Amino acid sequence: MAVIDPRLTETAKLADIHLRLRPGTDALLFKAIIKILLSEGLIAKDYLTDKVNGFEAIGNWFDDVNVEENCRVCGLDVNAVREFTRLFATRKTALRSDLGILMGRHSTLNSYLELILLTLTGRIGAKGGEIFLGHLMPMGSHTPEEDPKTWRTVKTNIPLIMGVFPPNVMPEEIDNDHPERIRALIVSGSNPLRSYADTKAYEKAFAKLDLLVTIEVAMSETAVLSHYVLPARSGYEKWDGTFFQWGYPSYYFDMRRPVVQPDGEQVEEATIYVELAERLGMIPDYPSKLRELAGDRPRFGLALMEYIQANPKAEPWLAFILAKTLGEELGSKNLAALWGLLARFPMMHAKDVARAGYKVGPLTGEELFKKILTTPGGVKIGVVDEENNLSALKTPDKKIHIHFPEMQSWVKEVTPASEEAQLVNRNYPMILTAGNHMEMVANTIMRDPDWNVGRRPCTLRIHPRDAEDLGIRDKDFVLVETEAGSAKIEAEVTDSSHRGQVVIPHGFGLVHGGEAHGVNVNQLAPAKHRDRFAGTPLHRYIPCRVRKA
Repeated sequence: MAVIDPRLTETAKLADIHLRLRPGTDALLFKAIIKILLSEGLIAKDYLTDKVNGFEAIGNWFDDVNVEENCRVCGLDVNAVREFTRLFATRKTALRSDLGILMGRHSTLNSYLELILLTLTGRIGAKGGEIFLGHLMPMGSHTPEEDPKTWRTVKTNIPLIMGVFPPNVMPEEIDNDHPERIRALIVSGSNPLRSYADTKAYEKAFAKLDLLVTIEVAMSETAVLSHYVLPARSGYEKWDGTFFQWGYPSYYFDMRRPVVQPDGEQVEEATIYVELAERLGMIPDYPSKLRELAGDRPRFGLALMEYIQANPKAEPWLAFILAKTLGEELGSKNLAALWGLLARFPMMHAKDVARAGYKVGPLTGEELFKKILTTPGGVKIGVVDEENNLSALKTPDKKIHIHFPEMQSWVKEVTPASEEAQLVNRNYPMILTAGNHMEMVANTIMRDPDWNVGRRPCTLRIHPRDAEDLGIRDKDFVLVETEAGSAKIEAEVTDSSHRGQVVIPHGFGLVHGGEAHGVNVNQLAPAKHRDRFAGTPLHRYIPCRVRKA
């Protein structure tokens, strides 16, 4: 096991190889690894010929990479990097990346270089490598930037990316004078004033909204600023499911059932959206017989299909029609939405469903629905083709495309000289890594601090030599300052942090019983400090300065 991480993480302590690179130098390291693969002929030539499109166009992008210089700036021994690269290319390997590179410097470039690395070594769609999982519903829609129907934000000119926009641009989209600026907002199951970068910018922007509505289970920091707070049922009180399917090759769906009756006015979030749509006149007229037939789902499905075929303009509103008919019969609009997804699923993924042991036909969706309702825990709904995992690709030629011309200049500009210049900030000489996965951290729905009593859940972790230079001892309070703000926090002196790096976990600063517990690290993250393409907040690389309080 190899770990690439500036921190000495719990996982790194178990690793055979730990490449403890300098914070923010991931792109340089990726380029060095790719150069080694190319220069030593460690590439999967047959795989590139049969399954990859665009390799010829990018091969010379790495001709001028100086592996030794790249490694020097990364703070790594070049021989260790060469050893790792040779092992990765010649063993059966898989790579697990996470927010360290997705929310660090060169975020989109890191992902692109990772794609190139995995294709050069033939690891995508390969047994033991990076595989495509089966799913009931994809996690994002296809919204190509070049399509004129793909809407862009009016102030920051960001296009939809997989159907969504980066939250980092929201304060600017609200706090401006454009006639089409965001004026109203619905927040559902989220807490932007703790979860998103630059809390102060959000507070300022939200104060300018004409309407702010929050749908929540708790009086969150965002809810406190809202004009209306609508009560949602908790996960214990409703039918609910998640679309994270991690099984392979078999994949499952689990519709979690309510275990207690709601005591109060709270409803499923879907009920709120359906009632809003109804009051706005957005739901088209539909035959009353749909509601009458809802108790007989096979006949209901046939009648619904006939209605949509005769009224194709109503199809975008199908989820609302299901909610008003089948949802009322089932007592849950969430269940109605699941039934709608399952009705189409077997036809769209017939081979996966057949491999799971089902006879695919018009009533297979109903069979799956009944099974999910009556089976606690997950129900197998499909099995992917292990022998041809790349069949999941949606590219016209069913190949992995790795040539993106708009990335060439970014790849070329990341050099040892340019990085050395950019990695030094005289005003903010240290790097704050905001956020850390650990057992004392949870989402912002975990409000009561009692679950962390007796532990040190929210500290600033600093390397012993940095602490000594700054006159800081363990448990001293320190002041952390960034372009976005400042915070006072207890110091934890530990060699788990890289020199020049401090770490503050996320998910704290929540108000419980009228008192804030821990530090909200997002108040230190500047909203405009983001990826140039995707707008991703660079939480893992925030220039800062630290001094004893």
